[in-house]
Amino acid sequence: MNSLRILIVDDEAAIRKLLKTALTSQGYAVTEAHDGNVALTLAGRNAFDIIVLDLGMPGMDGFEVLSRLREAGSVVPVIVLSVRADEAGKVKALDLGADDYVTKPFGIDELLARIRTAIRHRLAQEGEKPIFKTGDLSVDLVRRIVTARGEEIKLTPREYDLLRLLVAHAGKVLTHRFILNEVWGTETDVQYLRIYIRTLRQKLEADPEQPKLILTEQGVGYRLRAPD
Repeated sequence: MNSLRILIVDDEAAIRKLLKTALTSQGYAVTEAHDGNVALTLAGRNAFDIIVLDLGMPGMDGFEVLSRLREAGSVVPVIVLSVRADEAGKVKALDLGADDYVTKPFGIDELLARIRTAIRHRLAQEGEKPIFKTGDLSVDLVRRIVTARGEEIKLTPREYDLLRLLVAHAGKVLTHRFILNEVWGTETDVQYLRIYIRTLRQKLEADPEQPKLILTEQGVGYRLRAPD
């Protein structure tokens, strides 16, 4: 499984440790932040799939973190954790843009289910289906599971990011410059991109020398076969 990237924001080290242990055991990649300022800095520098945010932090509380995230244009799903069970706190968090609200204490299985639901909801909002299929390639965009010819394929995070971009624009030609900027954040040497495309083809194509899934548009870029 290619790990979903989760940011845990909580001032209690014990809670962060509990969540990190539980989530990493399920294959998630976890980053921790002990306060709101660190959380905002990390969120601005990294592409997280989910943020698990505690409301009751000293200094900048979870409400303010959530507000700043949304004001900055972030659409990453946020699941709020709080000891507050009052309706007013829940309504405020949801109005500020939280995707879900979980009251402490909570069960890990419940939190995992909420995470999966938030991912599905985001994909639906973006007009994407949770599972992309073309030919013998299947990409579960919620669990980040990639299968080809009926077998699960293990990709590195960068390989998955590249495939995910191709999936998001399946059937369309993406230029070298566009791919490099979207995946690497800079326009680096196109040869670097060719190496990753070759690796992806070796893992996904029945015959990497005669690709049917990831197609080359000579001198322009690449195109992923349109969904079935």
